[in-house]
Amino acid sequence: MLRFSKMHGLGNDFVVLDCRATPFALDEAGIRALADRRTGVGFDQLLSVEPARDPSCAFYYGIWNTDGSPARQCGNGVRCVAAWLHRAGALAAGEPVRLESPSGPVAVRLLSAHEVTVDMGEPRFDPARIPFAAEHEAMRYVIEVDGTTLEIGAVSMGNPHAVVPADGLADGAAERLGPALTTHPRFAQGANTGFVERLSRDHLKLRVHERGVGWTLACGTGACAAMAVLRQRGEVDGQVRVDLPGGALRIAWQGPGHTLWMTGPAAFAFEGEWPGA
Repeated sequence: MLRFSKMHGLGNDFVVLDCRATPFALDEAGIRALADRRTGVGFDQLLSVEPARDPSCAFYYGIWNTDGSPARQCGNGVRCVAAWLHRAGALAAGEPVRLESPSGPVAVRLLSAHEVTVDMGEPRFDPARIPFAAEHEAMRYVIEVDGTTLEIGAVSMGNPHAVVPADGLADGAAERLGPALTTHPRFAQGANTGFVERLSRDHLKLRVHERGVGWTLACGTGACAAMAVLRQRGEVDGQVRVDLPGGALRIAWQGPGHTLWMTGPAAFAFEGEWPGA
């Protein structure tokens, strides 16, 4: 029996496995079986809590998508890992701590048992580091997607993101363009595609189609990416609220040379055992 915790951050849901003493052992087929919402448990991402590889970090967390593919970073997921560690007695509220993600160290601090602030690092706009096929770095890129010409921003928040201003899109266009842009060949590793509406200089509305998952109720790195792209263009202030279908996140970024901070909730749904492992 595989013991697990079911958690979510604004409806972006996770299965969390305690792998601190027992190594992670699921293969790709096992992950897909656990992810099935009819015959398994169901999740947007699977998170494993493991001993740190980096001695400067307290713990390592692995991330897998519903299709079994590994992910490099997950903003809502790291908040859930921090809340899970707090519940397990391994992390005190108010104490800053470094956790190790597949994309590198992340600083977190519990503001309460169910609210976490995370240093997501500095947004990376260099196309080679996203990765995104472009001759040079730019604030706006023109890209052809399924017969439609789009103007997008591209950035890495530990994983690749395409940010699309949604204001001028026809009704229903995002439903068609999201999956197509997520798998666009100019993104060598795929991309999380965010459709963002700027409601004011400190308020955004966002929907995200995630690679390896599909449409989600919330995407933490997607909220960071949307804010970073618009902040780089001078269209938003240094602190914004980002409304997602599952709720709101607070994002703060002073600009180049500074790291970006994300604050939001983490919630437990239930504990369980799965016999399929």
